Amino acid sequence: MAFDITVAILNWNGLAHLQGFLPSVVRYSEKAHILLIDNASTDESVSWIQQKYPQIQIVIHSENLGFTEGYNLGLEHVTTPFAILLNSDVEVTSGWLDPLLARIQSDQKIVAVQPKILSYSRRDTFEYAGASGGLLDAFGYPFCRGRIFNSCEIDNGQYDNPRPVFWATGACMLVRMDAYRQMNGLEPRFFAHMEEIDLCWRWQHAGYQVWVEPQSVVYHLGGGTLAKTNPRKTLLNFRNGLALLYMNSLGVEVWWKILIRLVLDGVAGVQFLFKCEWQNTLAILRAHIAFYSAFGYWTAKRKMNQSAAVKSITSGYFGGSIVWSYFVRRKKRFSDL
Repeated sequence: MAFDITVAILNWNGLAHLQGFLPSVVRYSEKAHILLIDNASTDESVSWIQQKYPQIQIVIHSENLGFTEGYNLGLEHVTTPFAILLNSDVEVTSGWLDPLLARIQSDQKIVAVQPKILSYSRRDTFEYAGASGGLLDAFGYPFCRGRIFNSCEIDNGQYDNPRPVFWATGACMLVRMDAYRQMNGLEPRFFAHMEEIDLCWRWQHAGYQVWVEPQSVVYHLGGGTLAKTNPRKTLLNFRNGLALLYMNSLGVEVWWKILIRLVLDGVAGVQFLFKCEWQNTLAILRAHIAFYSAFGYWTAKRKMNQSAAVKSITSGYFGGSIVWSYFVRRKKRFSDL
């Protein structure tokens, strides 16, 4: 059977997640080719799939390449025009592929689409990683329709309208493979976290669109690799957040935005101290050191992005500060902004 779409699942020692969530993917993805990309797992996940689902194609990396290069190299094996980047801890639902494919095929300018992401453990609540479409504020802080910082809303259908957004979640994102290759995929230095936002920002600068299609619904467990409070995750989020802002902000405005971001990151570090989470405070400091130590690399990427940009106005861009709106003005819901 010839397929138009590949469901690509990145795995690293995720046997338990595969056993729990892969059956739903196989059951409800009969129109898709399924590809497992393995990041040098040391558990029994690969052998389990080979025995349980021999129809699934497996690509095995020789080392853990992270989310970014794991997918970049793994997706080189994709021959279909579309692919879904899908986390191993996502439960899909009947008919989940059809609305996504219909949306991305409706306009050649649409290069990425995400479904509505609900919590696997609280199934009436939006999930942190994507909710009903991602947005970005002026200082590079991401949030979603249905989730601002750690406040996740109950899903009452309030964000069921499909629309262009700033970014689609890497937990479940349908992409045009020619557009993915045009952008050279995900930023390899990111390793993990914020990489899909960077890619979507570059796409929008190139004149493409990113959408959310809430008629497709999936349930995400979340925290499958790193818990939200893990210092490693804190380091990656803060370092990549700085790099994201620096590489993609057009013009001289980037300098005052970086300055304000330094202040806001310092406030976050103090908050971690008050919570006795000093390791996360150190992770923020290490994130800034890592960002500045690779400044030449980020600058080269910034120049490349600036020269390739044909469009400066992007969908899903919040021109204010989501930090100010959330913590000072107490706006906890996207609809209140």
